[in-house]
Amino acid sequence: MRLLSRPTVDLTYDDVFLVPARSEVASRADVRLAPDDGTHGSLPVVAANMTAVTGRRMAETIARRGGLGVLPQDLPLEVMTGVVSDVKAAPVDRDTAVTVGPQATVLDVLHRVDRRAHGMVCVVDDAGALLGVVGPEDCGDVDRFASAVSVLRPPAVTLTPAELAGPDGPRLAHARLHEVRCAAAPVVEDGVLVGVATAAGLVRAALDAPAVDPRGRLQVGAAIGINGDVTGRARALLEAGVDVLVVDTAHGHQRRMLDALEAVRALGPDVPVVAGNVVTAEGVRDLVAAGADVVKVGVGPGAMCTTRMQTAVGRPQFSAVLECAAEARRLGARVWADGGVKHPRDVALALAAGASQVMVGSWFAGTLESPGDLVQGSDGRRYKESFGMASARAVEQRTRHEDAFERARKAMFEEGVSGARMYLDPDRPSVADLVDSIAAGVRSSLAYAGAEDLAGFRERAVVGLQSAAGYAEGRAVSRSW
Repeated sequence: MRLLSRPTVDLTYDDVFLVPARSEVASRADVRLAPDDGTHGSLPVVAANMTAVTGRRMAETIARRGGLGVLPQDLPLEVMTGVVSDVKAAPVDRDTAVTVGPQATVLDVLHRVDRRAHGMVCVVDDAGALLGVVGPEDCGDVDRFASAVSVLRPPAVTLTPAELAGPDGPRLAHARLHEVRCAAAPVVEDGVLVGVATAAGLVRAALDAPAVDPRGRLQVGAAIGINGDVTGRARALLEAGVDVLVVDTAHGHQRRMLDALEAVRALGPDVPVVAGNVVTAEGVRDLVAAGADVVKVGVGPGAMCTTRMQTAVGRPQFSAVLECAAEARRLGARVWADGGVKHPRDVALALAAGASQVMVGSWFAGTLESPGDLVQGSDGRRYKESFGMASARAVEQRTRHEDAFERARKAMFEEGVSGARMYLDPDRPSVADLVDSIAAGVRSSLAYAGAEDLAGFRERAVVGLQSAAGYAEGRAVSRSW
Protein backbone atom coordinates (compact mmCIF):
# COMPACT_ATOMS: atom_id res chain seq x y z
CA MET A 1 0.00 0.00 0.00
CA ARG A 2 1.18 3.52 -0.77
CA LEU A 3 0.06 6.78 0.86
CA LEU A 4 -0.37 9.80 -1.41
CA SER A 5 1.01 12.09 1.27
CA ARG A 6 2.80 11.63 4.55
CA PRO A 7 0.45 12.03 7.53
CA THR A 8 1.48 14.06 10.56
CA VAL A 9 -1.03 12.34 12.86
CA ASP A 10 -2.38 8.83 13.28
CA LEU A 11 -5.38 8.03 11.10
CA THR A 12 -8.64 6.17 11.40
CA TYR A 13 -10.78 4.85 8.56
CA ASP A 14 -12.78 8.06 8.08
CA ASP A 15 -9.53 9.98 7.51
CA VAL A 16 -8.53 8.12 4.35
CA PHE A 17 -9.81 7.05 0.95
CA LEU A 18 -8.76 4.67 -1.83
CA VAL A 19 -7.57 6.10 -5.15
CA PRO A 20 -8.77 4.31 -8.32
CA ALA A 21 -6.05 2.98 -10.62
CA ARG A 22 -5.74 1.39 -14.03
CA SER A 23 -7.31 -2.06 -13.81
CA GLU A 24 -7.11 -5.19 -15.92
CA VAL A 25 -9.75 -6.94 -13.78
CA ALA A 26 -12.53 -7.87 -16.19
CA SER A 27 -15.21 -8.58 -13.60
CA ARG A 28 -15.65 -8.06 -9.89
CA ALA A 29 -16.91 -11.64 -9.73
CA ASP A 30 -13.39 -12.78 -10.69
CA VAL A 31 -11.82 -11.17 -7.60
CA ARG A 32 -10.64 -13.61 -4.91
CA LEU A 33 -10.94 -12.63 -1.25
CA ALA A 34 -9.53 -15.68 0.52
CA PRO A 35 -7.29 -14.75 3.50
CA ASP A 36 -3.73 -16.05 3.75
CA ASP A 37 -3.47 -16.68 7.49
CA GLY A 38 -3.98 -20.43 7.74
CA THR A 39 -7.76 -20.34 8.16
CA HIS A 40 -10.06 -22.14 5.74
CA GLY A 41 -12.24 -19.26 4.59
CA SER A 42 -12.98 -17.67 1.25
CA LEU A 43 -13.95 -14.29 2.74
CA PRO A 44 -11.81 -12.19 5.15
CA VAL A 45 -14.62 -11.59 7.66
CA VAL A 46 -14.61 -12.71 11.31
CA ALA A 47 -17.61 -12.46 13.64
CA ALA A 48 -16.07 -11.17 16.86
CA ASN A 49 -15.91 -13.17 20.09
CA MET A 50 -18.55 -11.03 21.79
CA THR A 51 -21.36 -12.57 23.84
CA ALA A 52 -23.96 -10.45 22.03
CA VAL A 53 -22.57 -11.34 18.61
CA THR A 54 -21.38 -14.91 18.12
CA GLY A 55 -23.13 -18.11 19.05
CA ARG A 56 -24.05 -21.25 17.15
CA ARG A 57 -26.32 -19.59 14.57
CA MET A 58 -23.81 -16.83 13.85
CA ALA A 59 -20.88 -19.25 13.54
CA GLU A 60 -22.81 -21.51 11.15
CA THR A 61 -24.03 -18.70 8.93
CA ILE A 62 -20.70 -16.91 8.71
CA ALA A 63 -18.91 -20.15 7.86
CA ARG A 64 -21.41 -20.94 5.11
CA ARG A 65 -20.59 -17.53 3.63
CA GLY A 66 -16.88 -18.29 3.74
CA GLY A 67 -15.95 -16.46 6.95
CA LEU A 68 -15.25 -17.36 10.56
CA GLY A 69 -17.18 -16.99 13.81
CA VAL A 70 -15.26 -16.95 17.10
CA LEU A 71 -17.11 -18.08 20.22
CA PRO A 72 -16.63 -15.76 23.22
CA GLN A 73 -14.45 -16.81 26.15
CA ASP A 74 -17.10 -16.00 28.76
CA LEU A 75 -19.23 -19.02 27.85
CA PRO A 76 -18.95 -22.09 30.10
CA LEU A 77 -16.50 -24.58 28.61
CA GLU A 78 -19.13 -27.30 28.20
CA VAL A 79 -21.32 -24.87 26.27
CA MET A 80 -18.43 -23.92 23.98
CA THR A 81 -17.50 -27.50 23.18
CA GLY A 82 -21.17 -28.30 22.60
CA VAL A 83 -21.52 -25.42 20.16
CA VAL A 84 -18.37 -26.53 18.33
CA SER A 85 -19.89 -30.00 17.95
CA ASP A 86 -23.18 -28.54 16.71
CA VAL A 87 -21.44 -26.36 14.12
CA LYS A 88 -19.38 -29.30 12.91
CA ALA A 89 -22.56 -31.37 12.52
CA ALA A 90 -24.46 -28.61 10.68
CA PRO A 91 -25.13 -28.86 6.93
CA VAL A 92 -22.66 -27.06 4.71
CA ASP A 93 -24.61 -26.44 1.49
CA ARG A 94 -27.96 -25.48 3.03
CA ASP A 95 -29.38 -23.70 6.06
CA THR A 96 -30.22 -25.44 9.29
CA ALA A 97 -33.95 -25.99 9.55
CA VAL A 98 -36.03 -24.55 12.39
CA THR A 99 -38.32 -27.35 13.56
CA VAL A 100 -41.23 -28.01 15.91
CA GLY A 101 -43.14 -31.19 16.65
CA PRO A 102 -46.83 -31.83 15.93
CA GLN A 103 -47.70 -30.96 19.53
CA ALA A 104 -46.25 -27.43 19.21
CA THR A 105 -48.47 -24.36 19.24
CA VAL A 106 -48.63 -21.33 16.99
CA LEU A 107 -46.94 -19.41 19.80
CA ASP A 108 -44.02 -21.87 19.66
CA VAL A 109 -43.75 -21.25 15.92
CA LEU A 110 -43.71 -17.47 16.34
CA HIS A 111 -41.00 -17.74 19.00
CA ARG A 112 -38.78 -19.71 16.61
CA VAL A 113 -39.43 -18.20 13.19
CA ASP A 114 -36.90 -15.36 13.53
CA ARG A 115 -34.02 -17.62 14.52
CA ARG A 116 -33.08 -18.09 10.86
CA ALA A 117 -33.30 -15.75 7.92
CA HIS A 118 -35.35 -18.14 5.79
CA GLY A 119 -38.44 -17.44 7.97
CA MET A 120 -39.71 -21.00 7.71
CA VAL A 121 -40.61 -23.34 10.55
CA CYS A 122 -40.85 -27.01 9.58
CA VAL A 123 -43.21 -29.33 11.43
CA VAL A 124 -41.69 -32.80 11.76
CA ASP A 125 -42.71 -36.03 13.43
CA ASP A 126 -40.63 -37.99 15.93
CA ALA A 127 -38.67 -39.64 13.11
CA GLY A 128 -37.80 -36.28 11.52
CA ALA A 129 -40.16 -36.70 8.57
CA LEU A 130 -41.52 -33.44 7.19
CA LEU A 131 -45.23 -32.90 7.84
CA GLY A 132 -45.46 -29.36 6.48
CA VAL A 133 -44.20 -25.81 6.88
CA VAL A 134 -45.44 -22.71 8.72
CA GLY A 135 -44.50 -19.07 8.27
CA PRO A 136 -45.60 -15.82 9.94
CA GLU A 137 -48.14 -15.33 7.18
CA ASP A 138 -49.92 -18.51 8.32
CA CYS A 139 -50.30 -17.27 11.90
CA GLY A 140 -51.89 -13.85 11.43
CA ASP A 141 -55.43 -14.23 12.80
CA VAL A 142 -54.95 -17.56 14.54
CA ASP A 143 -55.29 -18.40 18.23
CA ARG A 144 -51.76 -18.43 19.62
CA PHE A 145 -52.46 -21.71 21.42
CA ALA A 146 -53.78 -23.49 18.33
CA SER A 147 -51.64 -26.42 17.20
CA ALA A 148 -48.96 -25.91 14.56
CA VAL A 149 -50.49 -28.83 12.66
CA SER A 150 -53.71 -26.85 12.22
CA VAL A 151 -51.94 -24.07 10.29
CA LEU A 152 -49.24 -25.96 8.43
CA ARG A 153 -49.26 -26.20 4.66
CA PRO A 154 -47.35 -28.39 2.20
CA PRO A 155 -44.20 -26.72 0.84
CA ALA A 156 -44.43 -25.34 -2.67
CA VAL A 157 -41.37 -27.37 -3.57
CA THR A 158 -38.88 -29.67 -1.85
CA LEU A 159 -35.28 -30.35 -2.80
CA THR A 160 -32.83 -33.14 -2.11
CA PRO A 161 -29.12 -32.91 -1.24
CA ALA A 162 -28.33 -34.48 -4.61
CA GLU A 163 -30.11 -31.62 -6.39
CA LEU A 164 -27.90 -29.08 -4.57
CA ALA A 165 -24.65 -30.90 -5.39
CA GLY A 166 -22.30 -30.37 -8.29
CA PRO A 167 -21.29 -27.23 -10.15
CA ASP A 168 -24.75 -26.75 -11.67
CA GLY A 169 -26.72 -27.73 -8.56
CA PRO A 170 -27.25 -24.23 -7.13
CA ARG A 171 -28.34 -22.79 -10.48
CA LEU A 172 -30.81 -25.60 -11.20
CA ALA A 173 -32.22 -25.54 -7.67
CA HIS A 174 -32.60 -21.77 -7.89
CA ALA A 175 -34.53 -22.21 -11.11
CA ARG A 176 -36.97 -24.54 -9.37
CA LEU A 177 -37.55 -22.00 -6.60
CA HIS A 178 -37.96 -19.20 -9.11
CA GLU A 179 -40.48 -21.23 -11.09
CA VAL A 180 -42.86 -21.42 -8.12
CA ARG A 181 -41.99 -17.91 -6.83
CA CYS A 182 -40.69 -19.34 -3.57
CA ALA A 183 -37.79 -17.94 -1.50
CA ALA A 184 -37.01 -21.15 0.40
CA ALA A 185 -37.63 -24.87 0.26
CA PRO A 186 -37.15 -27.76 2.70
CA VAL A 187 -34.39 -30.21 1.80
CA VAL A 188 -35.46 -33.81 2.33
CA GLU A 189 -33.43 -37.01 2.09
CA ASP A 190 -35.10 -40.42 2.32
CA GLY A 191 -38.17 -38.72 3.74
CA VAL A 192 -36.26 -36.99 6.55
CA LEU A 193 -35.84 -33.20 6.78
CA VAL A 194 -32.12 -32.32 6.52
CA GLY A 195 -32.19 -28.54 6.02
CA VAL A 196 -33.61 -25.60 4.12
CA ALA A 197 -32.34 -24.16 0.84
CA THR A 198 -32.94 -20.49 0.04
CA ALA A 199 -32.80 -18.67 -3.25
CA ALA A 200 -30.32 -16.17 -1.81
CA GLY A 201 -28.15 -18.94 -0.38
CA LEU A 202 -28.00 -20.71 -3.73
CA VAL A 203 -26.76 -17.54 -5.43
CA ARG A 204 -24.18 -17.03 -2.67
CA ALA A 205 -22.93 -20.59 -3.14
CA ALA A 206 -21.97 -19.70 -6.70
CA LEU A 207 -19.86 -16.75 -5.53
CA ASP A 208 -18.03 -17.91 -2.42
CA ALA A 209 -17.13 -21.35 -1.15
CA PRO A 210 -18.13 -22.16 2.44
CA ALA A 211 -15.33 -22.21 5.00
CA VAL A 212 -14.80 -25.88 5.81
CA ASP A 213 -12.12 -27.84 7.65
CA PRO A 214 -10.09 -30.65 5.99
CA ARG A 215 -12.96 -33.06 6.76
CA GLY A 216 -15.49 -30.90 4.94
CA ARG A 217 -17.22 -29.52 8.07
CA LEU A 218 -17.96 -25.86 8.75
CA GLN A 219 -15.11 -24.04 10.47
CA VAL A 220 -15.49 -22.36 13.86
CA GLY A 221 -13.11 -20.55 16.21
CA ALA A 222 -13.16 -20.13 19.97
CA ALA A 223 -11.58 -17.67 22.39
CA ILE A 224 -10.02 -18.14 25.79
CA GLY A 225 -8.88 -15.52 28.28
CA ILE A 226 -5.51 -15.25 30.00
CA ASN A 227 -6.68 -16.10 33.52
CA GLY A 228 -7.66 -19.38 35.14
CA ASP A 229 -6.95 -22.76 33.58
CA VAL A 230 -5.70 -21.55 30.21
CA THR A 231 -4.10 -24.86 29.29
CA GLY A 232 -7.15 -26.91 30.24
CA ARG A 233 -9.59 -24.76 28.28
CA ALA A 234 -7.32 -24.64 25.26
CA ARG A 235 -6.82 -28.41 25.29
CA ALA A 236 -10.58 -29.06 25.58
CA LEU A 237 -11.40 -26.72 22.70
CA LEU A 238 -8.71 -28.22 20.49
CA GLU A 239 -10.01 -31.70 21.24
CA ALA A 240 -13.53 -30.51 20.39
CA GLY A 241 -12.29 -29.56 16.93
CA VAL A 242 -11.95 -25.77 16.82
CA ASP A 243 -10.23 -24.47 13.69
CA VAL A 244 -8.81 -21.31 15.25
CA LEU A 245 -7.88 -20.63 18.88
CA VAL A 246 -7.98 -16.99 20.02
CA VAL A 247 -6.17 -15.93 23.20
CA ASP A 248 -7.89 -12.68 24.02
CA THR A 249 -7.67 -9.79 26.45
CA ALA A 250 -8.18 -6.04 26.11
CA HIS A 251 -4.50 -5.27 26.75
CA GLY A 252 -2.59 -7.98 24.93
CA HIS A 253 0.88 -6.55 25.46
CA GLN A 254 1.37 -7.82 29.00
CA ARG A 255 3.20 -10.60 30.82
CA ARG A 256 0.11 -12.73 31.51
CA MET A 257 -0.72 -12.78 27.81
CA LEU A 258 2.81 -13.89 26.94
CA ASP A 259 2.64 -16.64 29.57
CA ALA A 260 -0.76 -17.77 28.31
CA LEU A 261 0.47 -17.85 24.72
CA GLU A 262 3.49 -19.92 25.67
CA ALA A 263 1.23 -22.35 27.54
CA VAL A 264 -1.07 -22.73 24.53
CA ARG A 265 1.83 -23.14 22.14
CA ALA A 266 3.26 -25.87 24.37
CA LEU A 267 0.18 -27.97 23.53
CA GLY A 268 1.39 -28.16 19.93
CA PRO A 269 -1.85 -26.96 18.29
CA ASP A 270 -2.14 -27.66 14.57
CA VAL A 271 -4.53 -24.73 14.09
CA PRO A 272 -3.74 -21.00 13.90
CA VAL A 273 -3.29 -19.32 17.27
CA VAL A 274 -4.52 -15.72 17.39
CA ALA A 275 -3.63 -13.33 20.22
CA GLY A 276 -4.34 -9.73 21.11
CA ASN A 277 -5.10 -6.94 21.32
CA VAL A 278 -2.18 -4.62 20.55
CA VAL A 279 -1.64 -1.46 18.49
CA THR A 280 2.16 -1.24 18.11
CA ALA A 281 4.91 -3.04 16.23
CA GLU A 282 6.58 -3.83 19.55
CA GLY A 283 3.42 -5.55 20.75
CA VAL A 284 3.31 -7.61 17.57
CA ARG A 285 6.93 -8.68 17.99
CA ASP A 286 6.40 -9.86 21.57
CA LEU A 287 3.22 -11.80 20.80
CA VAL A 288 4.69 -13.48 17.74
CA ALA A 289 7.80 -14.41 19.74
CA ALA A 290 5.53 -15.98 22.39
CA GLY A 291 3.75 -18.11 19.78
CA ALA A 292 1.04 -16.15 17.98
CA ASP A 293 0.42 -16.89 14.31
CA VAL A 294 -2.00 -13.98 14.04
CA VAL A 295 -2.15 -10.81 16.17
CA LYS A 296 -5.40 -8.93 16.80
CA VAL A 297 -5.03 -5.19 16.37
CA GLY A 298 -7.30 -2.63 17.99
CA VAL A 299 -7.61 -0.85 21.33
CA GLY A 300 -10.65 1.38 21.71
CA PRO A 301 -12.21 1.60 18.22
CA GLY A 302 -15.24 -0.63 18.91
CA ALA A 303 -18.74 0.83 19.07
CA MET A 304 -19.33 -0.68 22.52
CA CYS A 305 -15.90 0.32 23.90
CA THR A 306 -15.30 3.33 26.19
CA THR A 307 -11.59 2.64 26.79
CA ARG A 308 -10.34 5.78 25.07
CA MET A 309 -12.74 8.09 26.88
CA GLN A 310 -12.13 6.32 30.18
CA THR A 311 -8.34 5.95 29.99
CA ALA A 312 -7.08 7.87 26.93
CA VAL A 313 -5.46 4.58 25.85
CA GLY A 314 -5.70 3.33 22.28
CA ARG A 315 -4.76 4.36 18.78
CA PRO A 316 -6.62 5.36 15.61
CA GLN A 317 -7.31 2.07 13.90
CA PHE A 318 -6.04 2.58 10.34
CA SER A 319 -2.56 3.62 11.52
CA ALA A 320 -2.50 0.82 14.09
CA VAL A 321 -3.32 -1.81 11.45
CA LEU A 322 -0.84 -0.35 8.97
CA GLU A 323 2.09 -0.46 11.41
CA CYS A 324 1.24 -3.79 12.99
CA ALA A 325 0.55 -5.56 9.70
CA ALA A 326 3.89 -4.52 8.27
CA GLU A 327 5.74 -5.84 11.31
CA ALA A 328 3.75 -9.07 11.41
CA ARG A 329 4.49 -9.86 7.77
CA ARG A 330 8.17 -9.16 8.33
CA LEU A 331 8.03 -11.87 11.00
CA GLY A 332 6.00 -14.31 8.91
CA ALA A 333 2.78 -13.68 10.88
CA ARG A 334 -0.49 -11.90 10.10
CA VAL A 335 -2.90 -9.47 11.81
CA TRP A 336 -6.65 -9.21 12.15
CA ALA A 337 -8.11 -5.70 12.29
CA ASP A 338 -10.44 -5.76 15.29
CA GLY A 339 -13.03 -3.01 15.67
CA GLY A 340 -14.09 0.29 14.19
CA VAL A 341 -15.76 -0.95 11.00
CA LYS A 342 -19.16 0.55 10.21
CA HIS A 343 -19.27 0.30 6.41
CA PRO A 344 -17.84 -2.01 3.72
CA ARG A 345 -15.31 0.76 2.90
CA ASP A 346 -13.76 0.33 6.36
CA VAL A 347 -13.23 -3.38 5.73
CA ALA A 348 -11.56 -2.60 2.40
CA LEU A 349 -9.27 -0.02 4.03
CA ALA A 350 -8.24 -2.45 6.78
CA LEU A 351 -7.35 -5.05 4.14
CA ALA A 352 -5.44 -2.45 2.11
CA ALA A 353 -3.49 -1.59 5.26
CA GLY A 354 -2.38 -5.21 5.50
CA ALA A 355 -4.89 -7.09 7.63
CA SER A 356 -5.54 -10.67 6.55
CA GLN A 357 -9.06 -10.52 8.02
CA VAL A 358 -11.36 -7.99 9.64
CA MET A 359 -13.32 -8.66 12.82
CA VAL A 360 -16.86 -7.31 13.03
CA GLY A 361 -18.69 -6.92 16.33
CA SER A 362 -21.63 -4.62 17.00
CA TRP A 363 -22.44 -4.29 13.31
CA PHE A 364 -23.40 -7.98 13.39
CA ALA A 365 -25.19 -7.79 16.75
CA GLY A 366 -28.35 -6.42 15.14
CA THR A 367 -29.03 -9.47 12.98
CA LEU A 368 -31.29 -12.50 13.21
CA GLU A 369 -28.34 -14.80 13.87
CA SER A 370 -26.88 -13.01 16.90
CA PRO A 371 -27.64 -14.67 20.26
CA GLY A 372 -29.82 -11.95 21.77
CA ASP A 373 -33.61 -11.88 22.03
CA LEU A 374 -35.41 -9.98 19.30
CA VAL A 375 -37.49 -7.14 20.74
CA GLN A 376 -40.01 -4.89 19.05
CA GLY A 377 -39.96 -1.29 20.25
CA SER A 378 -42.92 1.03 20.67
CA ASP A 379 -42.13 2.48 17.24
CA GLY A 380 -42.46 -0.95 15.63
CA ARG A 381 -38.74 -1.29 14.92
CA ARG A 382 -37.08 -4.55 15.95
CA TYR A 383 -33.77 -4.64 17.77
CA LYS A 384 -31.38 -6.69 19.86
CA GLU A 385 -29.33 -5.47 22.79
CA SER A 386 -25.55 -5.36 22.49
CA PHE A 387 -22.87 -4.72 25.09
CA GLY A 388 -19.10 -4.41 25.25
CA MET A 389 -16.94 -7.23 26.56
CA ALA A 390 -15.40 -4.91 29.18
CA SER A 391 -18.76 -3.43 30.20
CA ALA A 392 -20.35 -3.80 33.63
CA ARG A 393 -22.81 -6.28 32.16
CA ALA A 394 -20.03 -8.47 30.73
CA VAL A 395 -17.95 -8.22 33.90
CA GLU A 396 -20.98 -9.29 35.95
CA GLN A 397 -21.40 -12.39 33.81
CA ARG A 398 -17.67 -13.14 33.88
CA THR A 399 -17.42 -12.93 37.66
CA ARG A 400 -20.74 -14.59 38.56
CA HIS A 401 -18.97 -17.43 40.41
CA GLU A 402 -16.84 -15.11 42.58
CA ASP A 403 -17.81 -13.68 45.96
CA ALA A 404 -19.78 -10.43 46.26
CA PHE A 405 -16.81 -8.31 47.33
CA GLU A 406 -14.64 -9.44 44.40
CA ARG A 407 -17.50 -8.89 41.92
CA ALA A 408 -18.01 -5.36 43.27
CA ARG A 409 -14.30 -4.59 43.07
CA LYS A 410 -13.98 -5.72 39.47
CA ALA A 411 -17.17 -3.87 38.48
CA MET A 412 -15.37 -0.60 39.25
CA PHE A 413 -13.12 -1.08 36.22
CA GLU A 414 -15.68 -1.42 33.44
CA GLU A 415 -14.75 0.12 30.07
CA GLY A 416 -17.71 -0.49 27.81
CA VAL A 417 -21.36 0.17 27.04
CA SER A 418 -23.64 -2.20 28.96
CA GLY A 419 -26.71 -1.85 26.80
CA ALA A 420 -27.29 -0.48 23.30
CA ARG A 421 -30.11 -1.12 20.88
CA MET A 422 -28.87 -2.59 17.61
CA TYR A 423 -31.77 -2.25 15.16
CA LEU A 424 -32.38 -4.84 12.47
CA ASP A 425 -32.26 -3.49 8.95
CA PRO A 426 -35.63 -4.61 7.54
CA ASP A 427 -34.05 -4.97 4.10
CA ARG A 428 -31.00 -6.84 5.43
CA PRO A 429 -32.02 -8.64 8.63
CA SER A 430 -29.56 -11.51 8.30
CA VAL A 431 -25.83 -11.42 8.86
CA ALA A 432 -25.56 -13.12 5.46
CA ASP A 433 -27.10 -9.98 3.95
CA LEU A 434 -24.48 -7.80 5.65
CA VAL A 435 -21.70 -10.12 4.48
CA ASP A 436 -23.09 -9.82 0.95
CA SER A 437 -22.75 -6.05 1.21
CA ILE A 438 -19.22 -6.29 2.62
CA ALA A 439 -18.07 -8.79 0.00
CA ALA A 440 -19.55 -6.76 -2.84
CA GLY A 441 -17.92 -3.56 -1.60
CA VAL A 442 -14.52 -5.14 -1.06
CA ARG A 443 -14.62 -6.88 -4.44
CA SER A 444 -15.30 -3.54 -6.06
CA SER A 445 -12.45 -1.95 -4.09
CA LEU A 446 -10.04 -4.56 -5.43
CA ALA A 447 -11.32 -4.07 -8.97
CA TYR A 448 -10.86 -0.28 -8.70
CA ALA A 449 -7.29 -0.87 -7.54
CA GLY A 450 -6.61 -3.37 -10.32
CA ALA A 451 -6.04 -6.27 -7.90
CA GLU A 452 -7.27 -9.84 -8.35
CA ASP A 453 -6.65 -10.95 -4.76
CA LEU A 454 -5.80 -9.56 -1.34
CA ALA A 455 -2.06 -9.86 -1.86
CA GLY A 456 -2.34 -7.75 -5.00
CA PHE A 457 -4.59 -5.31 -3.19
CA ARG A 458 -2.02 -4.74 -0.44
CA GLU A 459 0.58 -4.12 -3.12
CA ARG A 460 -1.43 -1.89 -5.44
CA ALA A 461 -3.69 0.10 -3.11
CA VAL A 462 -3.07 3.85 -3.03
CA VAL A 463 -4.56 5.69 -0.07
CA GLY A 464 -5.06 9.42 0.32
CA LEU A 465 -5.88 11.64 3.31
CA GLN A 466 -9.14 13.57 3.47
CA SER A 467 -10.85 16.19 5.60
CA ALA A 468 -14.12 15.67 7.40
CA ALA A 469 -15.76 17.52 4.52
CA GLY A 470 -14.16 15.08 2.09
CA TYR A 471 -15.61 12.15 4.00
CA ALA A 472 -19.02 13.81 4.14
CA GLU A 473 -18.92 14.41 0.38
CA GLY A 474 -18.78 10.67 -0.19
CA ARG A 475 -21.92 9.91 1.79
CA ALA A 476 -25.20 9.45 -0.04
CA VAL A 477 -27.75 12.12 0.80
CA SER A 478 -31.49 11.92 0.18
CA ARG A 479 -32.81 15.10 -1.43
CA SER A 480 -36.23 16.35 -2.50
CA TRP A 481 -35.77 18.29 -5.70
